[in-house]
Amino acid sequence: MPTTIAFDVYGTLIDTHGIVLELEKLVGEQAQHFSQTWRDKQLEYSFRRGLMQNYVDFSVVTRQALDYACLACQQGLTSAEREHLLEQYRTLPAFSDAKQALEQLKAQNHRLFAFSNGRGEAVTELLQAAGLDAYFQDIISVDELKSFKPNPAVYCHFLRRAQTNSETAWLVSSNPFDVLGAMSAGMRAAWVKRSGTAIFDPWGIEPNLTISSLVELEQTLNA
Repeated sequence: MPTTIAFDVYGTLIDTHGIVLELEKLVGEQAQHFSQTWRDKQLEYSFRRGLMQNYVDFSVVTRQALDYACLACQQGLTSAEREHLLEQYRTLPAFSDAKQALEQLKAQNHRLFAFSNGRGEAVTELLQAAGLDAYFQDIISVDELKSFKPNPAVYCHFLRRAQTNSETAWLVSSNPFDVLGAMSAGMRAAWVKRSGTAIFDPWGIEPNLTISSLVELEQTLNA
């Protein structure tokens, strides 16, 4: 039976550390650490703004997190260098399993949606650059609600926009906070454990499904 599936974008379909090669040209051996600091602070800032009810576009969060990473890593990147990195961030690569998984699921007539903290236009550009946009029925952004994941209201917003209910919808995400947020809102959720060392938050709640690759979804959902 076709299922409604909300795919997180950043970190699940799109590799946020795909920026490392560009960073190596600017910060050398610090590239991996810089990238992780940037991503961690990007998420932290979105959490803070959600709690403060002080919403800004996700691109502003990303820019401010980049500024923080420059300070934390003691890298005095110029304005032009920062703009270059932000431009590259808009065309990050997809994970190698994303296209195959989406093709399989679409062939099974599942209803596929991109569901992201990013603005709709930015997510569209990102998915187009990665060659994934054609697989989705729609892109649903938290920007429409002026909040961020894991605010329960954004998951309810997804369900309304997708014209479905929590009993028949899945969230797929590599971010434990996103999985927990969706489950707290009544959705089922699959955690994509992209690293053997990744840890799911020990809150006494387990994902409905844990997979190491997106291509496992088709077999599991159709079992």
